[in-house]
Amino acid sequence: MAMKAATTTATLGGGGGGGRTLLSMEIPPAVIPRLPTRSSILRPSPFIIHPSSFSSSARPNQHQLRLLIVNRAVDSTQPSSSPSAVVNSNNKTIVTDNEFTLAKVSFGVIGLGLGVSLLSYGFGAYFNILPGSEWSAIMLTYGFPLAIIGMALKYAELKPVPCITYSDAELLREKCATPILKQVRNDVIRFRYGDEQHLDEALKRIFQYGQGGGIPRRSAPILQKIREEVTEDGKYSLVLVFEAKALELSDFEKRQAKFASFFGPGITAEIGKGENDLYEVYLISNTAA
Repeated sequence: MAMKAATTTATLGGGGGGGRTLLSMEIPPAVIPRLPTRSSILRPSPFIIHPSSFSSSARPNQHQLRLLIVNRAVDSTQPSSSPSAVVNSNNKTIVTDNEFTLAKVSFGVIGLGLGVSLLSYGFGAYFNILPGSEWSAIMLTYGFPLAIIGMALKYAELKPVPCITYSDAELLREKCATPILKQVRNDVIRFRYGDEQHLDEALKRIFQYGQGGGIPRRSAPILQKIREEVTEDGKYSLVLVFEAKALELSDFEKRQAKFASFFGPGITAEIGKGENDLYEVYLISNTAA
């Protein structure tokens, strides 16, 4: 069934019956709202005034203004104005080392704690303060040397350095890391006894303490931590982070070949500058993944 256009006219009448038409509005049937579909929603736009709607042939006392309502379809699938979060695929995950090994245990703490415990209980039992007086002699006999050994180990103890391992580097370690790189990593992340610092022998040969062209021993770099990561070209890299307040970057760069020679074969050494007085030595394995 055809629908007729609806017309609304506003008239201002005078006392004598004569009137002036102020507003005439036509709403065509095509603009009658329809039900929204899946892909679009009808949304009325603001009124649009067409200049042609003013009639030039109208009587001087009559003015007409036609207002057209135009419906515009808005696609409900249009993208949102707020950009979505960009996920960086290069984010690296740090692997937590929760494996328990005896190398991570301080024998100095164990010996000192056990020796002091035996001595304390032995003296208490000897003076009948604690039960077990018949065992007091044995506890004192073994407690005293254990406490001495524990104190000696604690004095000569060298604590392990922190190790930061990324997940992609952990996957390449067994396949791409050379035996020397694996040994270096295992040596510095466990307790050591009798060494002044980690990698002491290697640093002594590389920096030539007290020799011509070398550096004084008091200026020797100190290993602070290590890091396992993968280079941009997909190679396994073990990074040694040293603190050297008395050295400069050039002191490490001119010994770059010595680092590669000592920790080789099968690696490439690179030097970098970290924050403050930290210097980084990259030991990159040449073994392809």
